[in-house]
Amino acid sequence: MLPIFFNSCNDLIIKWEEMSSDGSCEIDLWPFLQNLTSDIIARAAFGSSYEEGRRIFELLKEQAQLAAQSMMKDYIPGWRFIPTAMHRRMKEINREIKASLTDLINNKEKALEVGETTENDLLCLLLESNHKEIEEHGNSKTIGMSIEEVIEECKLFYFAGQETTSTLLVWTMVILSMHPDWQARAREEVLQVFGKQKPDFLVLSHLKIVTMILNEVLRLYSPVIGLNRNVDEDVKLGNLSLPAGVQVSLPTIMVHHNPELWGDDADNFNPERFSEGVLKATNGRVSFFPFGWGPRVCIGQNFSMLEAKMALSMILQHFTFELSPAYAHAPVSVLTLQPRYGAHVILRKLQV
Repeated sequence: MLPIFFNSCNDLIIKWEEMSSDGSCEIDLWPFLQNLTSDIIARAAFGSSYEEGRRIFELLKEQAQLAAQSMMKDYIPGWRFIPTAMHRRMKEINREIKASLTDLINNKEKALEVGETTENDLLCLLLESNHKEIEEHGNSKTIGMSIEEVIEECKLFYFAGQETTSTLLVWTMVILSMHPDWQARAREEVLQVFGKQKPDFLVLSHLKIVTMILNEVLRLYSPVIGLNRNVDEDVKLGNLSLPAGVQVSLPTIMVHHNPELWGDDADNFNPERFSEGVLKATNGRVSFFPFGWGPRVCIGQNFSMLEAKMALSMILQHFTFELSPAYAHAPVSVLTLQPRYGAHVILRKLQV
């Protein structure tokens, strides 16, 4: 996937350089980083059909915004069945997404059946795996995923692969604008390792300072501020007895800011706490789980972290950045933790 990451990031760098023709420019990072991660996940998820995928993602983004607006309203029993303009639009979006994804999936499946595709995008890998499982069980119709389940997985590609990574990147650039000393340290590491060359997988995986910074941003500004889990059967958890049917809520943002777990500077940006890795920083406790934990940990964790490292490294190779006077710090949870008023910064071309 790294060539996909590089091409999309390089397109962004070129665009910002054109905007900084006089040496600097003031921009709102947020829409640019959303477009970047949308482009990456569309290419990764749908391969050569990524343009069609981008349209689907635009609809999903609108649907998420409408859902967030709906959740913020006072709850009235049965209200969701009233054909308001918002509810009608949400149904229209759902129908269009389902129709587009169904066509896309059917075309991919036909190509797979006759051996006409060599693509290894996520949708192809998912469909291939599904076909193998069905064949191994004698083509039983009760085995494998249905079209509806594949469609839901495609939607998850977007939310897991786009929303979370864009929020990680935007808060990282905001925080590094607030802490120019750490921005300089990260840039020094990147330039020392890569120079102006294309970042590669092995070295990306060993960027220590950049990794420390990303972990600390994930701690302070977790993209998903809480996780919910359903208890399917009676279970004993420490001193707690949880009956089946109970929903357990894990307040990620509260745990990540807890002074008892992180010390008196829990609310401060201090990447040094991760200098010896996550295990040392948490003293072996499960107190850092931006991607979840255990057997249900996010399957896209490495994907997201490599994408963030690639994007941040390439930005640091070409620009310095500082907060604009127009910036207002106002994190708000809209499915993910986002900057309410955008992320206005001043980009300056790096003079090398």
